Amino acid sequence: MDVLRIVNSGNSVLLLAALVGALLIISLVALLMCLRQRSTLQELQKQLQHSVQAERDRLETEVLLRTAQLTELTHHLQTAREDERHRLARNLHDDLGALLTSAKLDAARIKSRLADKAPEALELLAHLVSTLNSGIALGRSIIEDLRPSALSNLGLAATLEILTREFAENSSIEVHCSLASVELQASAELMVYRLVQEATTNIMKYAHATQVWVNLAVVRGQVAVSVRDDGVGFDTRVQARSAYGLVGMRFRVQAEGGTLSLVSAPGQGTLISVELPPSSLRSPVKTGVG
Repeated sequence: MDVLRIVNSGNSVLLLAALVGALLIISLVALLMCLRQRSTLQELQKQLQHSVQAERDRLETEVLLRTAQLTELTHHLQTAREDERHRLARNLHDDLGALLTSAKLDAARIKSRLADKAPEALELLAHLVSTLNSGIALGRSIIEDLRPSALSNLGLAATLEILTREFAENSSIEVHCSLASVELQASAELMVYRLVQEATTNIMKYAHATQVWVNLAVVRGQVAVSVRDDGVGFDTRVQARSAYGLVGMRFRVQAEGGTLSLVSAPGQGTLISVELPPSSLRSPVKTGVG
């Protein structure tokens, strides 16, 4: 009996050892499978991160390309628009101006021949001459608006002073100007003029402002332009229904190598700021478009 008990006890120990060994083997196999699965998951995660980063880089490149294309397109459209304005201004000056001046001279000749003969006709001629003078003045105003000759004759600062003075007279809004002489290319000067013109027009239409500040200066080697008002302002976080003017303005500034910033809040007025490189530092816009 003692021998049987010893044999059974030995068998139990061997069986227990076999079970423990089997459990250890199973545990090791499970551990190896987990490690392998973890390594596979890490590899998949790396591949996924790489794919996401590659897609992000592709989208960023696409956005930069589209932005450059929009900037180039805006510059092209703005140039075409200004060329068309120049053509219209030239035609008005050459054709309409000549016609009105000729009519005024004819009226003067008729007036000299009717002197002391037909007082009623002289009154009508005087009214006609006054109307022709008004037409000539209106034509000059339209021509100047289409193509401001003061830019090439007087420079940007003087032209902006004329623009803001006329704005103050037409709107009864007090305008404060600080305008320094700056060096900009002709296209950039025209862009700044149009920007200030559009900004003041929007102020007169929507801002309900009482005062406007227009500044032109050189700050930290950059040409700085700003238009600020004390009007009603707006929330820049809310997309405006008619935001195309601001978008177009921003692209026109970018086409000249500059940057535009807008600061506004309800009841706090609006500030439009532009920074441009001087003509000596400006480089052409690189679009990357073939």
